Amino acid sequence: MAQAAPKPKVIIFDVNETLLDLETMRTSIGEALDGKEELTTLWFSTMLHHSLVTTVTGDYQDFGKIGVAALMMVAQNNDIEITEEQAVTAIKTPLLSLPAHPDVKAGLKALKEQGFKLVSLTNSSNKGVETQFKNAGLTDYFDKRMSIEDIKVYKPDLRAYAWALEQLNIKPEEALMVAAHGWDVAGAKAAGLQTAFVARPGKALYPLAQKPDYVVKDLSELVEILK
Repeated sequence: MAQAAPKPKVIIFDVNETLLDLETMRTSIGEALDGKEELTTLWFSTMLHHSLVTTVTGDYQDFGKIGVAALMMVAQNNDIEITEEQAVTAIKTPLLSLPAHPDVKAGLKALKEQGFKLVSLTNSSNKGVETQFKNAGLTDYFDKRMSIEDIKVYKPDLRAYAWALEQLNIKPEEALMVAAHGWDVAGAKAAGLQTAFVARPGKALYPLAQKPDYVVKDLSELVEILK
């Protein structure tokens, strides 16, 4: 793919599913939902849906609490009995110990060597992503970690991206947002950032949004494009 935009000063990464592989959560979520691992995707989308409910209503709730509530909702809608304690157990430990996708470490190392400043921007808590990066061995690749917890406005609200740019003291066009979520790419693009969609298995772009600057299968492909 040809270079479509000027080289960014900063590359901003989403975390869950973009860098970290959620596949291992299918087992724990599936066990909590009577073995129905196929409901894991519904749980994640329900969690995202209600993070936006809290944003538009102005009633901020911690992302972890929303995850627990979402799991209990999915259980209820599928006639599965689950306690809040069981929901917490099913989510918390596996979420904090997710492995990085196989292409991630080499990709981040190469981008750093190319001179890019790397930062993360997540809907997860500051403490949560700190633990995730430590457990996945990603901490040293990043110059800065950012969580919407500090402003209590979830992505893809445009204010989340504007806040991140303000923290980095850069213009929208000087940043490249990298995400495996069509909604995240759509939000960043609408906020004026360059965007790269990582087409992880099972992930699709939102057809009604502006097209991203780049579509790649993994970070190694992004490295080649940005050389």
